Amino acid sequence: MRQLISLVVMGLAVLVSVPAMRATEKVPTAAMEGEAIKYLDGIRGDLISVNQDIWNFAELGLQEFRSSARLIGVLKKAGFKVTEGVSGMPTAFVAEYGAGSPVIGILAEYDALPDLSQQAVGNRKPVEGRSTGHGCGHCALGTAAVGAALAVKEVYDRHKLKGTIRLYGTPAEETGIGKTYMTLDGQFKDLDVCLHWHPGSQNKVFYSSSKALISAKFTFTGLPAHASASPDKGRSALDGVELMNVGANYMREHVKETNRIHYVITRGGGQPNVVPGTAQVWYYVRANAHPDAEAQFDWLLEIAEGAAKMSRTKVQVQVDTDNHELLPNLPLSRLILKNFKKVGPPRFEKNDLDLARQLQTVLRSDFGLTVKETLHQSIEELPASPYQDQGSTDVGDISWHVPTSGLSTACFAAGSPGHSWQNVAAIGSPIGHKGMMVAAKVLALSALDLLQDPQAVKDAKADFAQRLKDRKYTTRIPKGQKAPKAIR
Repeated sequence: MRQLISLVVMGLAVLVSVPAMRATEKVPTAAMEGEAIKYLDGIRGDLISVNQDIWNFAELGLQEFRSSARLIGVLKKAGFKVTEGVSGMPTAFVAEYGAGSPVIGILAEYDALPDLSQQAVGNRKPVEGRSTGHGCGHCALGTAAVGAALAVKEVYDRHKLKGTIRLYGTPAEETGIGKTYMTLDGQFKDLDVCLHWHPGSQNKVFYSSSKALISAKFTFTGLPAHASASPDKGRSALDGVELMNVGANYMREHVKETNRIHYVITRGGGQPNVVPGTAQVWYYVRANAHPDAEAQFDWLLEIAEGAAKMSRTKVQVQVDTDNHELLPNLPLSRLILKNFKKVGPPRFEKNDLDLARQLQTVLRSDFGLTVKETLHQSIEELPASPYQDQGSTDVGDISWHVPTSGLSTACFAAGSPGHSWQNVAAIGSPIGHKGMMVAAKVLALSALDLLQDPQAVKDAKADFAQRLKDRKYTTRIPKGQKAPKAIR
């Protein structure tokens, strides 16, 4: 009898213990990773359709109404809570799923560039009736970011994960507007970690910095007059612009070699026989460190005032944006690289290689391209120390407030210069689609790691705090200034 009772008690103990064990059992991360990748493979056609729609829209910054709506529609259908028109920008949005900590952000962009209309073919062939094109691949950038968020949500629901996944729709990256004004508006203040990616010609993690950038327009006002009958009565605003540009070009000799100064005259007068009463020049001032950009900008302000005095005109300065250099994050970069290697680089087929060779043909003749590889199909290791990128991005401002890191996948022919028609063609072709899908998978796996591993978040924050030490975030954007309604 005692033996029978003991067996019954043992049996009850087993029955009780099995459910308890299952309730606390943690599903292996590898299983979740497989589910995320399988899900993305399953919606590949849908994501390609989104990419192609935004590629065809090719909307400039702050005008991405159809592009942002396309992404918002996908997110809402999947059950994300979407807040539209954030930070005073109609095409900016924030989509959120889940609740609590950690809060993991993924960045999406979707603006195009002017004068880069191009079909997805290997020779120069603009799209009829359209002047714009995705020369930086932001159609795929936004699409892959949304795809990653959808994949994380799928796994999140299936395994009842905790934390928040947040997708940021950030407009006008090409002019450094969206993320900077969203940062000043506090949209990232409760974010624990931020992930991003960008189409490129290589497969690498962004363990790097970028150039700080201040964008400003200088508007000179004079007096219009008949240029022949009464030139003495006029004061040429165009003279002010030209004198300022001369001064800026002399300044180039005495700035650091890593600094950059670019400008375009956006308004120069109506016709030669009228003394221009109004003229405008748009400047970008860049440097590897924000204090250097500020110092160079201060010098430029003095030159503008001098030009106004010489031309007896007045000058008004409008600071459109102020982007900080990107702060790298080693733990995040290592985490992303680990997942990049799990997913693997894009694998291209003969048709992809043939198109890339056609795109490279003009690059070899016009730019002296010498690279032997057609499309990069390997992943670069992290450098021993952060490398310096020559471009600028408003992601930099986020990285001064939140631990941030990202990656680039091969979506363009090897050696392609940025903002080229060759890139427009590639990102609208299967080359871009393959790179886009890899990026979506790496972002999804990295976000899942961060949702489940508190130590990974803690390590990223510790690295962030160390790099921010002795740095102070300052901006030349006037306090309280709203985001511009238009940039052109």
